[in-house]
Amino acid sequence: MKKLIFGCLLAVITFFGVTAHTQQPASEREFKKEFLERINSVRAKGCTCGVTYMRPAPPLVWNDLLQKSAEGHAWDMSNNKYFSHTSKDGRTMEDRIVAAGYSIKGYRSFMIGENIAAGQESIPEVMDGWFKSEGHCKNLMNPAFKEVGVAENHHYWVQDFGTRESFSLEQQRLIKSGRLHVTEVPMASSH
Repeated sequence: MKKLIFGCLLAVITFFGVTAHTQQPASEREFKKEFLERINSVRAKGCTCGVTYMRPAPPLVWNDLLQKSAEGHAWDMSNNKYFSHTSKDGRTMEDRIVAAGYSIKGYRSFMIGENIAAGQESIPEVMDGWFKSEGHCKNLMNPAFKEVGVAENHHYWVQDFGTRESFSLEQQRLIKSGRLHVTEVPMASSH
């Protein structure tokens, strides 16, 4: 049985004042390369997700911290035989991504999302499934996402997305001088 679930936690932090593999290519480098090529070729052209046309979007770049989070969740789902964005111990996508080191701290804004799948045997199969599913496709085509990390463990696939925006040099200077104070706004989430 093949399953696809998408989730998107849009966590935007605003500051006031003036973030065993099957049929997988032989190496990790090839795995990353194949995913990025498949994702970015569609992002470059744009596509229709369900009934919504998604304009071309800038290419994603690989992030090893997002990959680390994805690997942990794929391994956990595989070893504990479940399929969910919420780990059996109650951890959320945000908990796992932040624990992997993809942190909010020090950034002006932070946004994450996640696609999961189970049962697909290859990168082309899982990518085709994600692009044919409206929610997964919208995560893949979201121009706000800048980075991605993907992992597979015994046919459990996890794709984590993220964006972190740094403070400008002027904002950093004002923060260091104490003339700009940083205040976090509670995160918004959507699934």
